[in-house]
Amino acid sequence: MLTHRKSGTREEWRAARLELLAAEKEHTRRGDELARRRQELPWVRIDKEYRFETDDGAASLAGLFKGRSQLLVYHFMFGPDYKAGCPSCSSIADGFNGIQVHLANHDVLLCAVSRAPLAKLQAYKQRMGWSFPWASSSGTDFNFDFAVSFTEAQEQSGDVEYNFVKEDTAPQPEPKPEPESPWSATFAASAGTNRATYGREAPGVSAFVLEDGVVYHTYSAYARGVDGLWGMYQWLDRAPFGRNEDFAAEPWFRRHDEYASE
Repeated sequence: MLTHRKSGTREEWRAARLELLAAEKEHTRRGDELARRRQELPWVRIDKEYRFETDDGAASLAGLFKGRSQLLVYHFMFGPDYKAGCPSCSSIADGFNGIQVHLANHDVLLCAVSRAPLAKLQAYKQRMGWSFPWASSSGTDFNFDFAVSFTEAQEQSGDVEYNFVKEDTAPQPEPKPEPESPWSATFAASAGTNRATYGREAPGVSAFVLEDGVVYHTYSAYARGVDGLWGMYQWLDRAPFGRNEDFAAEPWFRRHDEYASE
């Protein structure tokens, strides 16, 4: 929502900016500390065999590294019954192409993973003009094991954990009120599915390392923990009106090929 901002002199602006700068520097130092703590998390060995379908054929989890020692997986919301990828995930993924070469220079491979069949992912990737690796985990437990996909049975029993918190999804004696925002219904329709099916997928990012032929899980983040990867948000946070989100209205961003031409 656009709101009025007070005006002031250059001297007043500079004084306020210097005060903000001190807070920004503290935020940066805190961010550096959090990055170190992420890297200090214990490594968890992955013994389960996962198989993915990729542009190069079937691959194991180790195969997704493509010769790199580190793997970053973006859990892209694109379920088997979706006809298009999640608009939010699509906005985030718009930033992947340009950073691939830089990550590779640091021995890191970035790959998206979704449960939709590979043919759907390939067609959508072509539509979006993307070139980053995107693997299908269709028919495997990968998404479920990393808490970004849920079955109808899980929802009915209330056995759903997302962002490390148990969510109460079981049927209630009294009907639950509808959420304030219409976004989930709108996004579900734009993905060509219904709200319930759309909501059984969730976004996230996971990090893995390959050492002596063994894959280890090192980190995962979900929900707003993915915000830092969303390039659009980082720019808008520095714009005069910020994200300008109106959660009571239609989504204010779309897939990049859905904006009206100017």
